Amino acid sequence: MMNLPHTLGQLRHSVYSAERLTSRRVKDELRDNLICKLRRNETVFPGIVGYDDSAVPQIVNAILSRHNFILLGLRGQAKSRILRALSALLDPELPYVSGCEIHDNPYAPICRRCRELIGECGEETPVAYLRPDERYVEKLATPDVTIADLIGDVDPIKAARGGHELASELTVHYGLLPRANRGIFAVNELPDLAGKIQVGLFNIMQEGDVQIKGYPVRLPLDVALVFSANPEDYTARGKIITPLKDRIGSEIRTHYPATLDEGISITEQEAWTSRHGAGPAIPRFVREVIEQIAFSAREDKRIDKRSGVSQRLPISCLENALSNAERRAIRHREAVVVPRVGDIYAAMPAITGKLELEYEGEVKGADTVVREIIRTSVARIFDRYFEGVDMRQVVQWFDLGGEVGVRDSLPTGEVWAQLESIQGLPEKLGALGLKPKEQVEMQVAAAEFVLEGLHAHKRIGRKEERVFTAGEKGPKRVEQAPREEPPVLKRRPYN
Repeated sequence: MMNLPHTLGQLRHSVYSAERLTSRRVKDELRDNLICKLRRNETVFPGIVGYDDSAVPQIVNAILSRHNFILLGLRGQAKSRILRALSALLDPELPYVSGCEIHDNPYAPICRRCRELIGECGEETPVAYLRPDERYVEKLATPDVTIADLIGDVDPIKAARGGHELASELTVHYGLLPRANRGIFAVNELPDLAGKIQVGLFNIMQEGDVQIKGYPVRLPLDVALVFSANPEDYTARGKIITPLKDRIGSEIRTHYPATLDEGISITEQEAWTSRHGAGPAIPRFVREVIEQIAFSAREDKRIDKRSGVSQRLPISCLENALSNAERRAIRHREAVVVPRVGDIYAAMPAITGKLELEYEGEVKGADTVVREIIRTSVARIFDRYFEGVDMRQVVQWFDLGGEVGVRDSLPTGEVWAQLESIQGLPEKLGALGLKPKEQVEMQVAAAEFVLEGLHAHKRIGRKEERVFTAGEKGPKRVEQAPREEPPVLKRRPYN
């Protein structure tokens, strides 16, 4: 910003002409910059996955229409991230009267302080600049939000110190909405805002101005208003009042990932997997099982559909499973960190807190429900790789009395020494994309996944201490009944 004009006089002879700054409002600015992105075939919202054919085109249409809009969707659907990404459609810098709380246009100030300053300083009026991120103001709606928080109020301390009358504009303490002037104002979870406070948004949305505390102080603000909310039918905490809904230009629905691959892409993008020390290697099938847990939970009747299952669940689960594998690698000084299915069970604390259970789920308990969901998810992913593959040789090994322990407290080498002895198991790992001389950590993860898949289909058993054994459906060994001894006859003594 070294070469930018810093006074009103310099500003008049720059690219920031009076006509450009006065006639081009925020929604025009968003529209113009969006059109440039579309012409250059750039990604409108980088990092947003799964909305290319649904929400994103609708948001683009709303911006091109210069609409205020609302994103409706369950938790964990990237609503806040999309709203924050709108600041990328603003100009790199915007001039305003230096020191102004509501970022007044130097050519058309609306607050009394800036009008008096320009009257005193004229062409020497100092000018400052706003970055795009400074022009985005966000408020989380809560029931205790007041009109003073959003719009503003008269500050008696200002009046006393400055010797002003209470009706003077110079005594006003501006709320968040005026401070977002010439920018974007976002309200998250709009239904949580009390109805009488929602009414306070009417004027700014329809007439473009606000009035503070009943005094004749009207501010023709230039603001793009955007909102987020859970669908009205799904929340009992509050609702959006009808007159406010009527003034919102576009209502856009968000959704969870439609496919497993989309979910994996989001989780891979958001999860913290770059750990210090041993470099992690996360098998594809482990990522698929973790993502399938979220998909299975969204289908489960014991999970509250109105609450939803956030995309944060697989993100937290992957991070926690990786941490359990990291702990094992540190303890045994192993070079590579590879999470396994057993580590997903160890990551249950990252899952249970993110599920709202229905009555049936509450009766069974969160831990039981989550264990069953993990088992179902493992079974589904197992079928993707091994459907039609003959596993009888592996199952028979257990039916003949074989047992193998895969506790995460054991070194990887010791676990693999047990797993590779299972007849027919090493040959089956190629279906998971493993090479013959793959790292032993990857081989253990793959072999454990196969056993977990067989256990999920009840073909082999597993004890609580993670020892795989023969399953209930396996052939039972016939045991001979003990031979009964003939009764011993006792002689009666003679009298």
